[in-house]
Amino acid sequence: MRDLLRHLTESLEQGREQIVCQVVETKGSTPQKAGALMVIDTSGGQLGTLGGGCVEAEVKQRAIRRIGRDGAEVHAFILDHDYAWADGLICGGKMVILTEALRGEASLGYLQAYRTLLDGGEGFTEAVVVDPDKLKPAGSPLAFGARFLFDAAGTLKAGWPSSASATELACLLPPVPLVERPKPAVRSGIAYLPTLPRIRLVIIGAGHVGQAVGSLASQADFDVWVVDDRHEYASAERFPTARRIVGPIDEVLPALEMTPNTFALIVTRGHGHDQEALHHLAPTSASYVGLIGSRRKIKLIFDSLRESGTPDAALERVTAPVGIEIGSQTVTEIAVSIVAELIGRRNLGPAFRTSASVPR
Repeated sequence: MRDLLRHLTESLEQGREQIVCQVVETKGSTPQKAGALMVIDTSGGQLGTLGGGCVEAEVKQRAIRRIGRDGAEVHAFILDHDYAWADGLICGGKMVILTEALRGEASLGYLQAYRTLLDGGEGFTEAVVVDPDKLKPAGSPLAFGARFLFDAAGTLKAGWPSSASATELACLLPPVPLVERPKPAVRSGIAYLPTLPRIRLVIIGAGHVGQAVGSLASQADFDVWVVDDRHEYASAERFPTARRIVGPIDEVLPALEMTPNTFALIVTRGHGHDQEALHHLAPTSASYVGLIGSRRKIKLIFDSLRESGTPDAALERVTAPVGIEIGSQTVTEIAVSIVAELIGRRNLGPAFRTSASVPR
């Protein structure tokens, strides 16, 4: 999404018209969910996807016909046997897609505000008018396709094609607080599309597993940090997309800010380092603390920490061992199992937990 927004804003800054195609509502099984974005330029080039297949191809053709035109257009697709058999889209769901050609300073200002919120990582909600007839109160001046951005605190930050008046704002329901991990939803004719806060993943240990996890997690849009006491391991060559912090664990970790938007993964080179890291991380407010290792190793570390005074409540929230059980053997397979679990925790919250209970 960041690359797509960067391309979109840079294109508009250079005066190049772009057509935005966005999924604003889905029902049932669909190849992409609400919020998915595809951008088409006037030469037919494409960035992003709506899920591929016949739906994407048809939306692209319709989008190209909007070049030079004002206003938005909505398209609804039922993914059933009759519509999409040839492309295998027998999902049975429904996708509602909004297309609109963007040009000029007004749309650029809105997209710059969108990009600022996205880069800030705190989360935000976009509200898009998709059915003006259902707006409350009736007779609202809000037009089809009007867009509004609310920050994580629910404060209106930008509107397009113009900022909302007091009358218009009366039609906008407050976005669901992001701490409730809301799903995209359409309410009273407006699609609310939340972007949850970006998760910072702190990897303690820059060895082979840490490196593989860091690479995959970065591709999955985690903000990756890596901590190790060895410069040659926590290097730019091994972690090109991560923030690297080199120093002793007992000095680095107490100085790091841990918030509910922080995940911490302990994959150091030895039991002693693992125990030291868990001693500092278990009591923090990080919403996920994971420890790699065998059940015997984990039990020994937990027992030792209990004896040294770490509260049971702190240890009970630790995920250990980490990763989804897929029979992992190689470093890559182990990393895949771990990152899959991290994605599950990010997207579904604490209810997503696949590992065994904390050792007693």
